[in-house]
Amino acid sequence: MLDAFAPLDRRLLDDFQRSLPACPRPFAWMAEQLGSTEVEVIAHLTALRDEGVITRVGATVRPNTAGASTLAALAVPEARLEEVAAQVGAHDEVNHSYLRENAWNLWFVVTASDSAHLDQTLDAIRRDTGLTLLDLRLLRPFNIDLGFSLLGTGAQPLTRKQIDLDALCEDDRPLLHLMSRGLPLCPRPFKAVAEELGRPETAVIARTDALIKAGIVSRFGVIVRHRRIGWNANAMVVWDVPENGIEAAGTALASLSGVTLCYQRQTVPDLWRYGLFSMIHARSRDEAYEVLARAKALPELAGIEHQVLFSTRCFKQTGAALTNTRNREA
Repeated sequence: MLDAFAPLDRRLLDDFQRSLPACPRPFAWMAEQLGSTEVEVIAHLTALRDEGVITRVGATVRPNTAGASTLAALAVPEARLEEVAAQVGAHDEVNHSYLRENAWNLWFVVTASDSAHLDQTLDAIRRDTGLTLLDLRLLRPFNIDLGFSLLGTGAQPLTRKQIDLDALCEDDRPLLHLMSRGLPLCPRPFKAVAEELGRPETAVIARTDALIKAGIVSRFGVIVRHRRIGWNANAMVVWDVPENGIEAAGTALASLSGVTLCYQRQTVPDLWRYGLFSMIHARSRDEAYEVLARAKALPELAGIEHQVLFSTRCFKQTGAALTNTRNREA
């Protein structure tokens, strides 16, 4: 499906998912790499955003650095699915929400300014829906950088393990919130962000660059809606790996071409025993199962019980909320 896009769009989607520099005119920098013009790049990015092909040009923030986040799930009766999905998605703290093929069928990511705010949001969802909620906190990342070649080539790099949390300042949170929601698509986007924050443009650029170098911003670039460009067979594969085998299995799985995310999460006694999570983004189910077959053949996963949860519908996909929306609205 990528072939259906104009050559400039294909390169914007495939070549700039990460490593966008923090500089006064980042779209001019992109244009220089493409042999294009800043005006044309901004126009094409705007069209891709308006058509829903990309969510934004901006940052993904490493989980549990500038805020607190979790992956959660509900087992929603089919008759209540639309109602409950709307209740969940109405929370600004919910930035991803998907229907998956499992008894636990509604999966969503919740990101908040801190742990207390996160817990309040989860409690509100429990209260609103009246349903049991799985709260699966991140324990260990192996690869959490969802940026991969849309040509289907190349293994993922392992997620950087050393993060300089000392680089984070308290007043970085409003900046990270705006960066995670997306840069304005204009010639000097950092100037627009600086004006909203009441700070100098040079200071905003310097802080953004520092947060990227510290690993707190895990990826800075074009954030693609993969389903819109033909990557429709997206499976969350969960593995019941013994604790003493998690490190080896996670490292091997994250290095496998076709596995786009990999991390360890908490389990929930009597409800959810699968602690190793992985994502496969593919263009067909057959292609996804080919990746899964290679994963199952890894010595570290031999004989390990697993489940495959294909996503069948996206209810919500946006950048994370890293400031307390309740406080902002008060």
